[in-house]
Amino acid sequence: MAERTAPPVIRDSAPPQGKPDAAVVRDALGVGVAVGLSGFAFGVTSAGSGLSVLQTCVLSLLVFTGASQFALVGALAAGGNPFTAAAGAFFLGTRNAFYGLRLSQLLAVPKAVRPFAAHWVIDETTAVALAQPSRRAARLGFTVTGLTLYVLWNATTLLGALGAEAIGDTAAWGLDAAGPAVFLALLAPMLKTATERTTAGIAVLLGLGLLPVLPAGVPVLAAALAAPLVLWFQGRRMGPAAGAADPSGREKETR
Repeated sequence: MAERTAPPVIRDSAPPQGKPDAAVVRDALGVGVAVGLSGFAFGVTSAGSGLSVLQTCVLSLLVFTGASQFALVGALAAGGNPFTAAAGAFFLGTRNAFYGLRLSQLLAVPKAVRPFAAHWVIDETTAVALAQPSRRAARLGFTVTGLTLYVLWNATTLLGALGAEAIGDTAAWGLDAAGPAVFLALLAPMLKTATERTTAGIAVLLGLGLLPVLPAGVPVLAAALAAPLVLWFQGRRMGPAAGAADPSGREKETR
């Protein structure tokens, strides 16, 4: 009898591997450097709104979320009430709490580190972490992005505040528009769907339309109504369309 041989075992020539650490670090550094340099614009805007260099730097150190910081100093520069300005900045910053819920499961950092990691939960660190294929890569991307962005943002904030203090009136140099310009530049890439772009457009119209009739800082809060307004309209539009078809997918019989 001929001896039977077992069929050859076919193995993958290259087992699947995670994303290289160098690629994660490169992507994280790119985001951290690009956004961190915009702290200069915040420093100029904050100093131009009447805050001292020390107040500006403490704001970046403790708040560390660009959109909220720009909203706060923008409202103060327009003569708004400090409490109203703080409320607008607070509502903009609440999105970071939702980011934290997702990242807490993904990163699973030790309890002792969580308070420090929470301070770095912002748009950019969340985006880099969620883009990684593994927990290890997510932790690396989050850490490198957060560290790079935190150091650069605070360093350029100081430089911008000192520069604004040295040149005096920032409006005379046209630097008062730096803050809104950077804010829009950071926001635009996040608007990926038609719903998001529509919501942003309505928010702009609400904010600009109410600017002449409401106290400074309040139009920012009113602009937040754009989100529930768009959701309500979508629900109204999809409701009749969903009810028009028979749930069974069959045409109704006519007698």
